[in-house]
Amino acid sequence: MEVLRPSLININGRIYRKNTIKEEQYEEEEEFSYMGPPESEELVEDETCDSYIIQETDKGYRCAIDVPSVLYKYIIGKKGETRRRLEMDTKTSINIPKQGVEGQIVITGSHKAAVSSALTRVEVLVDSFRRKQPFTHFLSFPLNDPKIQEGFLKFKDQVLQQCSQDHGVEGSIFQNPAKLHLTIGTLSLLNEMEVRKACEQLQECQTFIRDIAGGKPLPLEVMGIEYMNDDPAMVDVLYAKVNVKDRSDKLQVIADQLVEHFVSVGLMVREWDRVKLHGTVMNTLFRKDSTVEDTGGAGRHTVSDREAFDARNILKKFGAYGFGEFELKNVLLSQRYSTDCTGYYSSAGSVSFS
Repeated sequence: MEVLRPSLININGRIYRKNTIKEEQYEEEEEFSYMGPPESEELVEDETCDSYIIQETDKGYRCAIDVPSVLYKYIIGKKGETRRRLEMDTKTSINIPKQGVEGQIVITGSHKAAVSSALTRVEVLVDSFRRKQPFTHFLSFPLNDPKIQEGFLKFKDQVLQQCSQDHGVEGSIFQNPAKLHLTIGTLSLLNEMEVRKACEQLQECQTFIRDIAGGKPLPLEVMGIEYMNDDPAMVDVLYAKVNVKDRSDKLQVIADQLVEHFVSVGLMVREWDRVKLHGTVMNTLFRKDSTVEDTGGAGRHTVSDREAFDARNILKKFGAYGFGEFELKNVLLSQRYSTDCTGYYSSAGSVSFS
């Protein structure tokens, strides 16, 4: 990191500089200790704290911050060490609800600046450890239209008939046809209030989605397959290519603007400059665990967990395979590890194209 050009972090619309300091370790255990700012970085506020209202009271100043209960332990620390250190450093008092009880963390102090400083440190801790939480929801374009499912099942049957002798090719690595989808981006929504907030933000995207789509469903074609890595003989993910029938970039623009919006409100972390639109049809993560969700990333699985397959014959024989055409009608906020009455993921919210 350059001293004169430090990297930045966005927390609730406020920008902080990240200054490297001595490494501090957090152990993955039930309680956590705090000996300094997380992730080996000290964050310096570039703006005054204005995300929350700091109220003047008879005894000084007070501010309440919404924090999901699953993150309380990171503010409390091992045997309360983190909270005591924060209180001592900022000369404030930090009141945290009981574990498992959703509520607000309340910070009080004699001086407004002290409360603001404590608030900033709490926000930084929350943001740092939020990033370590597994995602719970994802924005998706469903590809589970009956015609696409039928085309996928024919593809699966033909691949198993013609390529089952190829290394690693077996039925267990194929996607569940009812859950065919394109992942736009993932979210960690840690309580019902955050789910509601994500649904509200998705509704705010309705105008630009309908403007781009022309106020009607997008006619799509699912045709051709491609692989993720650079060696077709050692493939972990094989995906179907999805395009708008008129060859426009409308689907890509909608996906990119959705990510831009959710990143701007702090509900999503940007991973790439553009969304990689792909409909997974085969994934080696499914080999050992059929409940694994394919949402665009490897998650906690490492390379050693996966047994790659030889896709050369599949690509040669099915490279231009047509799965079918359909009209995409909506964007969904899908819940991870769930199933609705159609076999697709349960939806917490949606926006239609028309």
